[in-house]
Parts: sequence; structure tokens; C-alpha cells
Amino acid sequence: MAYLFVFVGGGLGAMFRHFVNNASSRMFGTAFPYHTFFINVSGSIIMGLIAGYFAFKSGSSQHLRLFLMTGILGGYTTFSAFSLDAALLYERGAVGLALLYVLGSVALAIAGLFAGMALIRAIT
Repeated sequence: MAYLFVFVGGGLGAMFRHFVNNASSRMFGTAFPYHTFFINVSGSIIMGLIAGYFAFKSGSSQHLRLFLMTGILGGYTTFSAFSLDAALLYERGAVGLALLYVLGSVALAIAGLFAGMALIRAIT
């Protein structure tokens, strides 16, 4: 049943992301990735609101958490999960690990993207 909540929420989040992508392109053009910037920031703010609410509201169901956080926000942006993980490490006092996580994730993700593109160029 939990997978169903994630599945439905993920579909809704992905549809909303597509809507924001299209609206942003029409309103601001495509010279700068305004759509991704807005999605990452807004998704992280929403993740903070939801995580904060659930932290103080112990009666929240696991299915609701999965639907909202993993499903909708996961479909909308995984950057919100990244932001939450970094904040939780920081909140636990693991500042060095939080810094390693943030810098390592960004650097390795970008390097991985370039490596994947280079591999495809090399084999095609």
C-alpha cells in the first residue's frame, strides 16, 4: 500500500514540475534555468514546512508522509530531499559530514553528468 501512495504522489509532483517548467519558459524564457531554480528552492521550503510539521505532530500517518514527502516532493524535486538530509546532518551536530555531503553531492553529480555525456559522445 505504501508504494501506491508514493506512486500517486510522484505522478502528481511530476505533473506539477512539468507545469512549472512550461510556465517558467513562457514567462521568463530559457536563457537561465529559472524553472529548476524555482523548483529547487520552493521544493526545499515546502519540505521544511512538512518536515517541521511532522516533527511536532506525532500522530501523522506514515502513508501521509510517504505521499507528501517521497511522492509529491520526490516527483516535483529531489533537491528537497537533498536539502533535508543536509539539514538533518547539521542539526545532529555533524557539520563536517553535512559539508562533505553537500560539496560531494554537487561536485560528483556534475562530474557524473559530464562523464556520462562524454561516454555517450565517445561511443556514438
